[in-house]
Amino acid sequence: MTQDYFGFSLVRSVPNNGTVAVNNPADISVIVIYFVVVLAVGVWAMVSTNRATVGGFFLAGRSMVWWPIGASLFASNIGSGHFVGIAGTAAAGGLAIGGFEWNALVVVIILGWLFVPIYIKAGVVTMPEYLRKRFGGQRIRIYLSVLSLFLYVFTKISADMFSGAIFINQALGLNIYLAVILLLSITALYTVTGGLAAVIYTDTLQTIIMVVGSFILMGYAFNEVGGYENFQTRYMEAIPTLTGVNISESCYTPRPDSFHIFRDAVTGDLPWPGLVFGLTVQATWYWCTDQVIVQRCLSAKNLSHVKAGCILCGYLKLLPMFLMVFPGMISRILYPDEVACVEPEECLRYCGASVGCTNIAYPKLVVDLMPNGLRGLMLSVMMASLMSSLTSIFNSASTLFTMDIYTKIRSSSSEKELMIAGRVFILVLIGVSIAWIPVVQSAQSGQLFDYIQSITSYLTPPIAATFMLAIFCKRVNEPGVFYGLTIGLAIGLTRMISEFAYGTGSCVTPTNCPEIICGVHYLYFSIILFCISCLLIVSISLMTKPIDDKHLHRLCWQLRNSTEERVDLELDNWKEDQEPTYVDMDDKREPTEEPGCCKKATHRHLRETHVEERGQCQRHHPPVRLCFLARILRLNISSYWNPPCPGVWTV
Repeated sequence: MTQDYFGFSLVRSVPNNGTVAVNNPADISVIVIYFVVVLAVGVWAMVSTNRATVGGFFLAGRSMVWWPIGASLFASNIGSGHFVGIAGTAAAGGLAIGGFEWNALVVVIILGWLFVPIYIKAGVVTMPEYLRKRFGGQRIRIYLSVLSLFLYVFTKISADMFSGAIFINQALGLNIYLAVILLLSITALYTVTGGLAAVIYTDTLQTIIMVVGSFILMGYAFNEVGGYENFQTRYMEAIPTLTGVNISESCYTPRPDSFHIFRDAVTGDLPWPGLVFGLTVQATWYWCTDQVIVQRCLSAKNLSHVKAGCILCGYLKLLPMFLMVFPGMISRILYPDEVACVEPEECLRYCGASVGCTNIAYPKLVVDLMPNGLRGLMLSVMMASLMSSLTSIFNSASTLFTMDIYTKIRSSSSEKELMIAGRVFILVLIGVSIAWIPVVQSAQSGQLFDYIQSITSYLTPPIAATFMLAIFCKRVNEPGVFYGLTIGLAIGLTRMISEFAYGTGSCVTPTNCPEIICGVHYLYFSIILFCISCLLIVSISLMTKPIDDKHLHRLCWQLRNSTEERVDLELDNWKEDQEPTYVDMDDKREPTEEPGCCKKATHRHLRETHVEERGQCQRHHPPVRLCFLARILRLNISSYWNPPCPGVWTV
């Protein structure tokens, strides 16, 4: 493993020889105007439409039609990490990375036709809620909460901060870690001034500008290389000037199969069985079980709009091949010495990573090819999109830790203590994520998207197996799922920890990780882990008591059309059915029960992130988590419930 794997070698880097690209009035003006408009929309959303925003976000989602659902699915999936990661891997290996995006064309159809109908018939709003109804108990829910926090750190926060820092690094010539601090500072300002509320109104605008701007950039890029025919020829000749004496030729020449999506099953960098089957396992976890994606489908007016939205998203997923993959490959043609560098010293000089600089492929195109004004607009949209993502992740992670984990550790904690714990946890999360950035930078030969997909392959196949069997196999039960998830996680962590302990290495300095551990491609490992998890879940379930049908009506595929009343599974380990007592806002007395709204956070219907008046949630009291959020945001939600949350302020 190289010295800068855990050493913060980025501190020594001065990319672009210290050049500051955003130094003209047009770019600066566009960036300033854009952020002023976004912040103004946020303030307006907080002040003048606070009730509508809360009601729309938590309750009125059932009125969504197909086209915003499809656009939102696409916007939630695509971010600056995609532009950096996919373009970087395309610059290194060619077209095959586009198969990762095209795989979603099939999986989103599976989401709309197979998974969402069960979620709707089950009357659930969140994925942990579905598993609780399907299996009962709390072990699986706590497992998912802890694993989600791991995934936030390893694949979302650190990767997003790193990709955003690369954009700032290329535009302003700042050190990566200084860029991260600047990014976090602006994100804090963005959140405090109402930017988080403005995300609902600005996401569509940001998506349109990103798509239009990316098409313009693609036009400039193809114009630079002289069209598609020249593009094919020149890519195969894109070799850096400095190649070193003892470096193998295969490390710096483009792959012979660069323009093939389906590659050799043994020698391919992205083998076709892994691309078809292994990637489908990861895509099933992401598109069919991830709360962010599924929540958008659950907000539809009816199932027809869900299906139409999934089809629209599928069509939009055709675009990344043209918006990210081709520009990434063209960046290697135009800047072979920087993007395709192979000498560790040269790579350190250009991007601060000795394993390679392909991650700068797309930001470098934006900085160098876009005209003044458009360059500033693209950079500002990327940053705003990234900050919206970070604020959402920070809040989701904080709520997850506070309400699902901390309340189990200290069940008698006060509301003030919960709020302090949530805010401190965000700081810890940021610190761990920043410390993990050197690993993100050096892993998988410096290719960000391959790094994200590899971590996903190690940790998520057991979850995909759980949801698939929960829906399509009535016989599986809670013990089978819990032990299948636990053993599957242990196997995945063994591979992940071993790989990072030895280092993933690069073509120039290969890793010394034993072949039996790291020799299996991560997409193949995903298939193996998925099969092992399915086998464990089914085997243990067959050896234990089955769940009676009376508990499974409308929770699995065989009983999806059942009209019989479902009896919810008893939760013996946790006393969650105790209703908190609320008083009217006009009554100045304290609640008749001493625990407040948030101290009853373990109620089984009241701990989900987004609660709607749907299915089993047909009660008159406001959800505890909504009370918690309303107190933080100082919003009045009394018009939606009677009696309302005690102590909620009116703006």
